[in-house]
Amino acid sequence: MKISPADVKELRERTGAGMLECKNALEKAAGNIQEAIVYLRETGLAKADKRSSKLAAEGVVAIEHNANGEAIIIEANCQTDFVARAQLAEFAKEIVKKALSEKIDTVEALAEMALDSGSTVDYARRELVNKSGENIQLRRLARVKSTHLIGTYVHSNRIGAIVELEGGDLNLAKDIAMHVAASNPKALNPEDVPAELVEAERQIFTTQAADSGKPAEIIAKMVEGRIKKFLGETCLLGQPYVKNPDQTVADLLKEHKAKVISFVRFEVGEGIEKEEVDFAAEVKAQVDAAR
Repeated sequence: MKISPADVKELRERTGAGMLECKNALEKAAGNIQEAIVYLRETGLAKADKRSSKLAAEGVVAIEHNANGEAIIIEANCQTDFVARAQLAEFAKEIVKKALSEKIDTVEALAEMALDSGSTVDYARRELVNKSGENIQLRRLARVKSTHLIGTYVHSNRIGAIVELEGGDLNLAKDIAMHVAASNPKALNPEDVPAELVEAERQIFTTQAADSGKPAEIIAKMVEGRIKKFLGETCLLGQPYVKNPDQTVADLLKEHKAKVISFVRFEVGEGIEKEEVDFAAEVKAQVDAAR
C-alpha cells in the first residue's frame, strides 16, 4: 500500500526514528500508526541490546534530595557528550527524582522501577538507546539517609557530591559538598585511605628518594614525611578548603563546630578505561573497507 508523507512525518515525531525506518514500519503495519510504533519499539529494543558492547564513558551525574535527610546520586553513561547533554540529562533527572521517592538503593532496583509512563526505567533506557543510536547504561547509584544535615552539589552534570554533616548549617553542608566535588578527596581520615593506594605511593616515593644517594635511615624518614603529606592532601579534613586555601577543611569545620560524618562523590567515567581513537586510521579503514 502507498504510505503518505504525512504519516511518515507523524511517526517520526512520535518515535524519533529515521524516515526510512518509519516508512518501513508503516508498510509492515499496513499503514496503522499504532502498530508501526509497536514494531519500531520491538525492533529498536533488539538493536539497543546489540549496542550494549559499545564503550560508554561519557554521561551525566544527577542528585536529588529532600528535607527528611535523604539523598540519592546516580551516574548514567553514554558514548558522547552531545547525547549526554541533549537527551541523557533529562532522563537522569526524571529517574533520580522518582528513585528518591521510591527509596531505591541499587542500580538493579532502579532498572526495574516503574515510571509514570507505565514502562520500567530499563525499558525507557533501551528506547533511548534506539533513539540516540548510542549505548546508554545506568552505571551506579548511592543513597544516603541521615538524621544530620545533607549537603549536595553538582558541577556541570558531570561531578556530584553528597555530604552528611553534624552541626553547622545547610550553607556549610553545601560548601563542603562543593569542596568534595572540586578536590576529590579519597577518604575522610588518613586511616580510611585504602592500604593499596598508600603502598603504591610509598613505592614511588622510595624509588625517587633512592636516587638521592642519602643513607637508608634518612631515606626512610623522607619517605614517611612524604606519605604523611600525601595523606594530608588526599583526605578531606587535611585538604586546603577550596574557597579559602589558607584554611584546611578541618579548621573550617572546627570554626563552625561541625563534623563530616560521610561523603559520596561521583564523576562521569571515572575508573573506565577509555579507548584511544586514532581518527586518521579509523577514516582510512572505512575508506579501505568501502573499496
